[in-house]
Amino acid sequence: MRLTPQQLVDIKARIAGRPSVTAMRDNPAEKQRRAQKYGNEKVTDKGLSFDSKAEHKRWQYLAMLERAGEIRDLRLQVAFELIPAQVSPSGKKERPTVYLADFVYTDPKGCQVVEDVKGAVTPEFRLKRKLMLWRHGIEVKEVRS
Repeated sequence: MRLTPQQLVDIKARIAGRPSVTAMRDNPAEKQRRAQKYGNEKVTDKGLSFDSKAEHKRWQYLAMLERAGEIRDLRLQVAFELIPAQVSPSGKKERPTVYLADFVYTDPKGCQVVEDVKGAVTPEFRLKRKLMLWRHGIEVKEVRS
């Protein structure tokens, strides 16, 4: 009896207790979804996607305030450029640094309000909050979940 090289590899794998190449091809392993870093659950509502239940709940509250006329121009996931794109002396291109605000709206006094819903405050957020104040003169309102 003569074996092909592929059959020989499959037999050696079976003897070693591993799945054969053919078995792995016919029954691929399913990808496991990793849990979110801070334990939040993504929520989708009416075609809008939210990073957490707390963010979704805050959106519902702000949308209710907008319908009541308390606030206006409510927007979701607004990008603010903090550091523009640059080219280093060696010619390497650096992408811009952007802060993505959860919510932006205009309050009754006509002032723009930028809100970010936070369960855990990260060092990156602290830095971006300070850059927002320095670059745009906007104080980010932190909403705790």
